[in-house]
Amino acid sequence: MSYVIRAAKPGDLQSIYEMAKLTGGGFTNLPPDKKALRGKLERAEASFASEKEYPADELYLMVLADAETDEVRGTCQVFGQVGQRWPFYSYRIGTDSKHSEQLGRTFHAQILMLSNDLNGASEVGGLFLHPAARAGGLGLLLARSRYLFIARHRARFADRILAELRGVIDEAGGSPFWDGVAGKFFGMSFQEADQFNAVHGNQFIADLMPKHPVYIAMLPESARSVIGVPHPSGRAAMRMLENEGFAFENYIDIFDGGPTMTARTDQVASIRNAQHLEVTGIAEGGSDALIATGRLAGFRCCFGKVGADGTIDAASARLLGVSPGDDISWIGR
Repeated sequence: MSYVIRAAKPGDLQSIYEMAKLTGGGFTNLPPDKKALRGKLERAEASFASEKEYPADELYLMVLADAETDEVRGTCQVFGQVGQRWPFYSYRIGTDSKHSEQLGRTFHAQILMLSNDLNGASEVGGLFLHPAARAGGLGLLLARSRYLFIARHRARFADRILAELRGVIDEAGGSPFWDGVAGKFFGMSFQEADQFNAVHGNQFIADLMPKHPVYIAMLPESARSVIGVPHPSGRAAMRMLENEGFAFENYIDIFDGGPTMTARTDQVASIRNAQHLEVTGIAEGGSDALIATGRLAGFRCCFGKVGADGTIDAASARLLGVSPGDDISWIGR
């Protein structure tokens, strides 16, 4: 069975909705809400059609599809620039130091500070793979295809890039971090706030969230213990991000406390190491690779083989719709 990454289209709505219902909550970029998902697909369609060759408030939504049936089995998203439509909020973990001459002591207290530091960055997110397709490295194909898309459209993305990882969610679908921090100011459950944010945006955070620092030591242990900790299902994604050069720099999600990873865009391994060439021919053999071609809505990516002489294997040429003379971008698998 062969799979290809392609741009999402309006007809994918039902398939994406069915996957969204499997996320288990806390997945803001993939809400189980048809109206919100339809809005995302419409926004993505406009973004793929945009002629802006600079970072802007664009959403590029892509899917993993069965090459034979076109059945959707995964999804991923790339945002051109966050913080344009509404501010991008994070908590930044900082330190408040105080010294007492009388006691001869210095105290260092960790604090959470509401921050817009990441405004203007690009973002990779919305990565979800259907449980029935979690084999054969398809998660890696989904994740790294985003970087090849960026490499092929570099002018559309900022010099800094981020990835938010879902935080710890309990068995009831609640968030210990939300219950210990923000929930006290909003009068709604984590699930209600998360769904509202996914559908309506986060202006309500600016309206209601207190602007003063939160002292971590004053939070309940249940909230303290999950700060900067990814959801168990996100640990593999965190390792993949670290392998690409992303790092945790003390930014966390204001809803569930999950870690926000950041990197310099040009230093992300799959962007830095991407090679661009003209296909010289179709031949078997070569190095295992992720191969991409096409621009914007015509973007496609799959696993294949690339030869040192610029050849690619017949199967990937068929999946990508390329022939000698066409250009591709590729990275080693």
